[in-house]
Amino acid sequence: MLAFKLGSPPPPPPPLPSLTQAKKCGRFRVFAGIFKTGAGTAASDDGFPPFLPKEVEKIKDPFARSLAQRIERLPVKVGFSESCIMSSCVKPLIQSETNPVVLLHCFDSSCLEWRCTYPLLEEAGLEAWAIDVLGWGFSDLERLPPCDVASKRHHLYQLWNSYIKRPMILVGPSLGAAVAIDFAVNHPEAVEKLVLINASVYAEGTGALAGLPRSVAYAGVSLLKSIPLRLYANILAFNGISLATVDWTNLGGTLTLSASLVGRCNHQLHE
Repeated sequence: MLAFKLGSPPPPPPPLPSLTQAKKCGRFRVFAGIFKTGAGTAASDDGFPPFLPKEVEKIKDPFARSLAQRIERLPVKVGFSESCIMSSCVKPLIQSETNPVVLLHCFDSSCLEWRCTYPLLEEAGLEAWAIDVLGWGFSDLERLPPCDVASKRHHLYQLWNSYIKRPMILVGPSLGAAVAIDFAVNHPEAVEKLVLINASVYAEGTGALAGLPRSVAYAGVSLLKSIPLRLYANILAFNGISLATVDWTNLGGTLTLSASLVGRCNHQLHE
């Protein structure tokens, strides 16, 4: 198992194996072939999956770079779309005897939100998944599937039913908490425990937002990815940090550069 302390750069991911195979290692099952990017695509020279925005190459944070190199897309069959949705996530390197930890993310974010936490969970021997909520992150949403509350729930269930298949410890901050609560209420058999951080919950309807013009929604996304706004948010959130703030600002902006997010922004606001 890979071990390192928080604050030191994580080791690079292992080389890509040619075949998917599993090897037993004590009480864990270690999976090879985990870094395939899906749909027959190959990683870039820097090790990043080709579906990530090019701006990810500018990120210097070693934890973000390491986790980004492990993002892949899994086909998830959903009833509201004619074809599978290639859904972005980070898969575990081990399968433990305990139930897996599944990490959701905040509003306007992705699985990269867990860049510092994820390696610590693996170091502790936990089977951890980091999943992009439908409509956010780096999933392929070119066919514009619905991304309302029910669709988010159904997509997460189908991913769980296809790949995880065991009761999970579901972790959600903010928007992720709303998704987690809604999912646990409707699929209690899939959830062992809930861990909620600064939880949000769904409200009934969206009022006037339902008639928001698409141009206004796109303008909102442009504002969210602006460097001044994100730099200011980082300064407010962290006290006494170094110029690494600029790199974290770039990392946050990368999330809204994802084509899937821009393509879905209007529908997100209509939930």
